[in-house]
Amino acid sequence: MAIVEMLMPKMGESIIEGTVLTWLKKEGDTIEQDESVLEVATDKVDTEVPSTHAGVLKQILAKEGDVIAVGAPIAIIETEGEEKNTAPTSGSKTASKKEELIAEAPENTAAILAKEETPQSTDASDERFYSPLVQSIAKEEGISKAELAKVPGTGKEARVTKQDMLDYLESRKAPVIETTSIPSISTPKVQVSVSGEDEIIEMDRMRKMIAQRMVESKRISAHVTSFVEADMTNIVLWRERHKLDYKAKFGESITYTPFFIEAVAKAIRDFPMINISVDGDRLIRKKDINIGMAVALPSGNLIVPIIRKADQLNLVGISKKVNELANLARNNKLNADHLAGGTYTVSNVGSFGNVMGTPIIPQPQVAIMAVGAIVKKPAVIETPTGDVIAIRHKMFLSHSYDHRVVDGSLGGKFVKRVSDYLEAFDINTPL
Repeated sequence: MAIVEMLMPKMGESIIEGTVLTWLKKEGDTIEQDESVLEVATDKVDTEVPSTHAGVLKQILAKEGDVIAVGAPIAIIETEGEEKNTAPTSGSKTASKKEELIAEAPENTAAILAKEETPQSTDASDERFYSPLVQSIAKEEGISKAELAKVPGTGKEARVTKQDMLDYLESRKAPVIETTSIPSISTPKVQVSVSGEDEIIEMDRMRKMIAQRMVESKRISAHVTSFVEADMTNIVLWRERHKLDYKAKFGESITYTPFFIEAVAKAIRDFPMINISVDGDRLIRKKDINIGMAVALPSGNLIVPIIRKADQLNLVGISKKVNELANLARNNKLNADHLAGGTYTVSNVGSFGNVMGTPIIPQPQVAIMAVGAIVKKPAVIETPTGDVIAIRHKMFLSHSYDHRVVDGSLGGKFVKRVSDYLEAFDINTPL
């Protein structure tokens, strides 16, 4: 028999550690190669980790709740074959792992070098544990132990994640308003009464993260929303005419979402100052147009995978990416890279039967668009022989933008340009 180590896998370009959430197998269980054996949480996504070998799970090295560096051993697997010892050694192996991590993510060199083998508590009076990465960020930013203890944590057992630290640092930059304050999601000021007939439901990790980030976004960005009604008739008729042929040709359905993303990508090329982020007093204009699409999960939570360089894809290419990412999301197969790097987001509230919505901007983006339900309406149509009333397929676009850096002129022109692209869709476009 051979003994091999199972290592914490790389789960994204910027991810250097993960938190063990749940072991799906126990010591002594027989496991197959590529069979899911544990769930791991990163700052971006929760994911199942498959076994690298078939055999018997002899020993679990990483307990639930532990924060483990990418490349560190998390379990020992006994496999068929010649005996070999791959048990971890101190010193040189630790250095080797750090060198490998630095090679993979040189931008995280300082954090990787600062990592210790075991997360340490920052303060004896603080029961939470902090990963070496969090401790390194706190040290670099001059955050005291007492201040760190007050940082809201969205990880398991309120553990502070890298994203929690980045959100907290962003909030420190904002001016303090003495007259009002926004309560944290974890410490509401409203007193809630609970009776014996009420059901108490604990928020899961993702819901806590969503709640925290939505509150932070409303506090950081000055939200303004503009509305435009678009005539979707040509797109509706084209899709009805071609949807069966499309499925026969490509083996999957085409929804309305690819049309929305294509129009948004074109409009971003026309108005590149929508494709920005705010860094203090600086504006960072993004070169790539990476569009996030909000996907509702069976759990009721929301996740936003990214279609990279959407402006370089045609309608079929966008449709394939939409279907791929939606399927990965609903089957809990997304990884951190699927969620990173978004520069603009589209949310289809029409899929829930809503005619419009006022979405919250996902930081650090500066705008998001909600598309409503497509509804048949009587409308006045201009013709060469005069105006007529006809039945048209109409849809509202809701554009929420950060008024700190996007004024009404740019925000309004942008959503109108998206509407123009949708309305100008050629009904004779070949499949």
